[in-house]
Amino acid sequence: MHIHILGICGTFMAGIAAIAKSAGHRVTGSDRNVYPPMSTQLAALGIDIVQGYDAGQLEPRPDVVVIGNVMTRGVPVIEAVLDRGIPWQSGPEWLARAVLADRWVLAVAGTHGKTTTSSMLAWILEYAGLSPGFLIGGLPGNFAVSARLGAAPFFVIEADEYDTAFFDKRAKFVHYRPRTLVLNNLEYDHADIYPDLASIQRQFHHLVRIVPSTGLIVANAADPNLDATLAMGCWTPREGFASTGDAGACWSARPLGGDDYARFEVLERRKPVATVEWSLFGAHNVDNALAAIAAARHAGVPVGVAAAALGQFKGIRRRMELRGEVAGVRVYDDFAHHPTAIATTIDGLRRRAGAARLVAVLEPRSNTMKLGVHRETLAASLDGADEVWLYAPADLGWDVAGAMAPLGARLHVRADVDTLAADLVRELRGGDQLLIMSNGGFGGLHDKVLAGLAAPRSHGRT
Repeated sequence: MHIHILGICGTFMAGIAAIAKSAGHRVTGSDRNVYPPMSTQLAALGIDIVQGYDAGQLEPRPDVVVIGNVMTRGVPVIEAVLDRGIPWQSGPEWLARAVLADRWVLAVAGTHGKTTTSSMLAWILEYAGLSPGFLIGGLPGNFAVSARLGAAPFFVIEADEYDTAFFDKRAKFVHYRPRTLVLNNLEYDHADIYPDLASIQRQFHHLVRIVPSTGLIVANAADPNLDATLAMGCWTPREGFASTGDAGACWSARPLGGDDYARFEVLERRKPVATVEWSLFGAHNVDNALAAIAAARHAGVPVGVAAAALGQFKGIRRRMELRGEVAGVRVYDDFAHHPTAIATTIDGLRRRAGAARLVAVLEPRSNTMKLGVHRETLAASLDGADEVWLYAPADLGWDVAGAMAPLGARLHVRADVDTLAADLVRELRGGDQLLIMSNGGFGGLHDKVLAGLAAPRSHGRT
């Protein structure tokens, strides 16, 4: 079968392409901007990609067109698909019908931590010899790809609450019909499609409604928004997790040898059951690990095996990824773009870095950030940093100076990435921990700063 994918360079759709190719289909696709790392991954798979959305790409006529949620009516290729009567589906619908129908689906949902937890869970199952399929919204360090077909029965999927397609405004995750469901947390986000928290909770409730009574829901026991959502109705056994042991959680943790959680004890109902020693740090990653351990046990993996697997977990690209160290300055890249994620990321790095100066740089790039939805809580989320640099282009749309006033003299605002990079290089000094946060490429800021630090006599003060 010839499958043509529109919006193929998005992480999810590139994963669909990789799985379809592995299943033996001929796969082609198109995108408006063909860009790495997904374009590189697709090229390695031998998948032909067309730049743009003209109708000519439908020749020869594909058997089915899989439509990404970036597509809208009025785009030439969409109009041609409809006019010519070519069969079409959304990405989640194709995946559900072609792959997931006969699988034990382990889905990871929540506002934060989906990619990390999904990657941990897939790796635990892999380490246990189960060869799971997976589709993850990032590039896990333990795998060469973000998605694969894998062997039956297990399939791990990052379950996104964003809408499915222009013709299906339900959350993607309602298509997946999980047997094991992880609910990491729940906050207001995606303000471009959800008017309030209640509307997101309703989508999560729809997901909870389709988990079988023989399945398992692993939920953050310290999240009141999840509690309220589950109170709307739950017909499935539940196990709670909380790194601090709050709310009578089934799964909790105890740090060993320091409070950065580089080594910790896994507790089940307050009794030690395993020890994890790994390369990650921060309480938020411990929550992710506890959720993955609980979900993996539901699939038959002993807790001790899961803990050993996490000891070899290599993390995710763009999740507290060390991009380089030059002139004594360590430059980290992180995907954080919501105040809660920003605060937990800074806290995790602070616990690791101790008294070293922590310099945080943020690009408010998500649709929700651009709308200014989080402007009242953004300054507080950055308060753990010693210095804060904010990229605020002219079209940002809200009063940065007013919203960020609580940070006082620690705040530095720039409207141009090149200027931001040059000023950072001037101000950074040996021993600094530079944390760059964005859910996009940030105009290559990481490489610009590293290059500037490496240039003779251009790096910061001593």
